Amino acid sequence: MGHAETIRIERRCGHRFRQYQVPVFVQTLDGASGTGFTLDLSSRGALLWTDVKLSIGQTVDITLVMPSEITLGEDMSVRCRAHVLRLEPDNGRGNPATAVQIEHYDFVPRELTPLQQHLSGGVHVTRA
Repeated sequence: MGHAETIRIERRCGHRFRQYQVPVFVQTLDGASGTGFTLDLSSRGALLWTDVKLSIGQTVDITLVMPSEITLGEDMSVRCRAHVLRLEPDNGRGNPATAVQIEHYDFVPRELTPLQQHLSGGVHVTRA
């Protein structure tokens, strides 16, 4: 390997799910809301596309349903509080991809509708 070649080391410790585009419901603290999907997902963050215009530093609530292929059991609804870290260039979808850092998440009962899940309480889990 020559000096000009760079070795890239993965420093993230959580498992990443790139093969699934998990649908998401996104709501800002000022009440704007919309839908989207994940492009990359881990326990500490996500890269997602949404039809909501977001800004770096903004706090958002994200509700998603983790498929059984990820949970290794039943589908599981999760509501996350996250901060927008960066915006990636628009690839023709209208808004840029958004990288978020998940601060905490709640597991929400599946018998509720997505909107009810977003508005109701759940089991609170804080990231270590």
